[in-house]
Amino acid sequence: MNARWNLTEAAELDKFEENVNAFLSGELDGDRFTAFRLQQGVYGQRQAGVHMVRVKLPGGRLTPRQLVGIAEGVEKYTDHPVAHITTREDIQLHHVPTANTPALLRHLATYGLTTREACGNTVRNITTCALAGVCPREHVDVTTHLEGAVKRFLRHPLTQHMPRKFKISFSACEADCAQGMMHDVGVVATHQNGKFGFKVMAGGGLGHKPHEALVIEPFLEEKDLLPCMEAVIALHHRYSDRKRRAKARVKFLVDRFGVDGFMEKYREEYARTKAAFINQEYPKGDWKLGAAGPAPGAGAPRKIFPIKPAGQVAFPIGVHIGDVSPTQLRQLAAILEREGLPDIRTTQDQNFMVVGVPEAKVPVLRAAIAAIGLAEPKPGDNVVACPGTSTCKLGITSSKILGAMLNGGPEDLRIRVSGCHNSCAQPDTGDIGLYGEGRRLFGKLIPHYVLQLGGSGMAGGALTFDGPEIPAARAPQAVERIKEAYVSDRSDGESFFAWSRRKGEEYFETLLADLAKVEEADLASVMSDHGEASAFKVFQFGGGECAGANQEQASALFFEAAYERSCRNAFGYEHNYESALECQEAITRLTGQAVLFAATRKTPTFELNALPGLVREAATERADLADTAEALIKSIESFRTHLDHDSYQALAAQSDEWMRQAAAYCESRDPLLDLSQSVPHGDKRVVIPTAAERARATA
Repeated sequence: MNARWNLTEAAELDKFEENVNAFLSGELDGDRFTAFRLQQGVYGQRQAGVHMVRVKLPGGRLTPRQLVGIAEGVEKYTDHPVAHITTREDIQLHHVPTANTPALLRHLATYGLTTREACGNTVRNITTCALAGVCPREHVDVTTHLEGAVKRFLRHPLTQHMPRKFKISFSACEADCAQGMMHDVGVVATHQNGKFGFKVMAGGGLGHKPHEALVIEPFLEEKDLLPCMEAVIALHHRYSDRKRRAKARVKFLVDRFGVDGFMEKYREEYARTKAAFINQEYPKGDWKLGAAGPAPGAGAPRKIFPIKPAGQVAFPIGVHIGDVSPTQLRQLAAILEREGLPDIRTTQDQNFMVVGVPEAKVPVLRAAIAAIGLAEPKPGDNVVACPGTSTCKLGITSSKILGAMLNGGPEDLRIRVSGCHNSCAQPDTGDIGLYGEGRRLFGKLIPHYVLQLGGSGMAGGALTFDGPEIPAARAPQAVERIKEAYVSDRSDGESFFAWSRRKGEEYFETLLADLAKVEEADLASVMSDHGEASAFKVFQFGGGECAGANQEQASALFFEAAYERSCRNAFGYEHNYESALECQEAITRLTGQAVLFAATRKTPTFELNALPGLVREAATERADLADTAEALIKSIESFRTHLDHDSYQALAAQSDEWMRQAAAYCESRDPLLDLSQSVPHGDKRVVIPTAAERARATA
């Protein structure tokens, strides 16, 4: 998919290289460098001097040529022998020396691959069901809507300094194979009462205090999808906790306001974004009623799956724990090129999926990938694991090593292993999930896993319930015992999801009681983690980078002001001057708060007419700045009584000049602050046609 879009910008890569050089020379401090590199998808590792670079693949889409580009990136710029497929449908390159990161990003860009906003406090990679565009069940190819969302929210003013990350999924039918319930926003194509549209969920999330998403729109017309999504993003930006980042997700807004209170705030914001989107272009799909038949399954099908058009299949390729060598990437690309198979995708279960394979070519493809050490998934290998302590600063246990030891058996149970409670392997949606933690027993720190049972993120499913905590050394034995109990006790055709919930939490506590219990005499056998000979330790590498470094408050305020400016311009274009006035007041207040923050490290609440006095008091050396604010507020008051085209044009120009002056002041107070992406450029005015001009243009 990235091959179709230009998602990279050369100027950004130039700026990133400048920042890398400044950091390496000591001119740029570590916290500020962290913010810059996270925006470009460069993530810290527990190993000093190297980074993980995350390639952002919307919908997991790749071409054979891009496989070659990733292989070259691993070989030329990393100190690591594999690329890693993630549950977010990204590909990660680990152990990249800091000095190599600019060259690697430029290299990836030549293949149409971007890392922009793959990390940090922004909209992360947007995922879809793996068979989008070819699944017989789908009502619409959500690739169209994925593309619209990516273009809308990449580099969007509201997504540059969010309180924390934001995750989105698209599913093409009611089965919801993309597992919307665990996302900040989950979008599901639906057919209701003879009409096509979307069901939209919000407030889902895994990790600390997992939440299942609530339905905010049971049925939404296609034209209203982007305004709906933007409304939830706006709520996150405005209300989520910027001080306590562990609480800064949409799911905690639902807790904070209650379901009714959250829905009230959502409806207010959605009414505004919907009005701002009036007459704007929106993604339009080709809708048809999907065929009956089995759903492919959570994330992706595990077996060859018939797709449309008839006579073609989707061919899954298993990738052990998501790790694939550059040699295999090159060889796989050559096979796909030779056989004329241009569409390959990453999946949420860390595998590849080749789409559009003619049935006659299945034996050929099967033999070809076998020759390079790859094969279709086998029953039992549906095991996903995050890197854990191999590279991640937050990793507590060696989840990747444990994952490689586990097997779901002939029943092909979905096993998901995370090295900490942050749930990067999505254990909350597995049949059996495990996440790592440390427990102190008899004065010793012992590696443990919390068992999670009976999860399914698809429609009709639910997130897991917690089982007992098991020492890491006994985790394989616990998984085997659970599998044996399921096989011996289940009813005919009973899924693990149904069986585990029928048995309940107490059953598993009893089943695994002896494995959970540790006596002092047992310490020697449980003190080490898998792959480690020494006693277990939890290393402190600073705060987690999923939340990023403390972002500059001034930047967050300016980007929100930039968003309000775009809304103001949209309302102004429609001659909806009352709504434009509300946006203008917000722009003035937000920009003023940034000035006060830069001057006094405070962002007080104030009446708008008090702003000039506050600026004079705080920025004593810039009386002209206070004068500009005072003139702008007088114009706002005048506009309030003369809501007309000429007054709006003049006010918009005056406001843009205020933003530029305020940004220049903030940057003078902090030379490392860069607000260039959030302020209006040059002296160009946003020219809004009069009603008569618009009528002539549309006649």
